[in-house]
Amino acid sequence: MTSPITVQKFLKGAEYPADRDDLLAVAEGNDAPEEVIEALEELDETTFDGPDEVVEALDT
Repeated sequence: MTSPITVQKFLKGAEYPADRDDLLAVAEGNDAPEEVIEALEELDETTFDGPDEVVEALDT
């Protein structure tokens, strides 16, 4: 499993609120490895108000 800290590294530049597709686009633009992309793809289709909410969702 990818650590939330690693995922956050590849979400640099994300503007919040953001949904899963927004976060995937940012991660892909930051050349995230496949494991990070897969972790983001597993998130529910919801809107995240900040990086803390993304980390919380990844931990569940």
